[in-house]
Amino acid sequence: MSQPALLQFHQELRKCFQSLKANQTVWNGVLEECTPLLSSLGNLAEQLRALKSVEIANTPLSTFPNLPERLQHKLLNAVDTVLGELSEKVNALDLMRASVCKQVAAVFQMYEQNSELLPISTCVARCALSPSIADMLEWLQDTERYYRMQCIQRKNLLQLLKPDDLTLLETAPKRWTSLDSPRGEDRISDPSPWQQWP
Repeated sequence: MSQPALLQFHQELRKCFQSLKANQTVWNGVLEECTPLLSSLGNLAEQLRALKSVEIANTPLSTFPNLPERLQHKLLNAVDTVLGELSEKVNALDLMRASVCKQVAAVFQMYEQNSELLPISTCVARCALSPSIADMLEWLQDTERYYRMQCIQRKNLLQLLKPDDLTLLETAPKRWTSLDSPRGEDRISDPSPWQQWP
């Protein structure tokens, strides 16, 4: 690859990494917005379970007509509302995933267009200030896979949550949080040294 083409490819990589760093900040913000929603979901499930176990007919509240049904209706509506808001958050995460895929695809397309001019020695060369092109491309693939798996797992969890399955609703906060600590193969390696490369 000619020096100008190599420089242009490095600029494309730099732009992609900067964009991914900004994307990760927004991604983390959306996940933080999900935390109180999941907590509400767990609380509503506990209230629904408590309502089922209480004999309102044996309490002073028995004078209120249809109170158990009205309370259950109100709680189930609240569950539907929270699930709807969570669905919007997951859709926002999916849009970010699509953006990451598009950015990574642009870098790989540029690499493939110039691959015949790029000797293997250049691809694997690294120095104190810069990782190798091979390292950066591998990291981009890992990043794309991470976002894809995160979206799939969160969508799947959300699809499992139904207002009438109290056990799943109660455990939803813990299940959601467990996705924040993925297994080693699902984790993005730390790119911070690469973000400083000139």
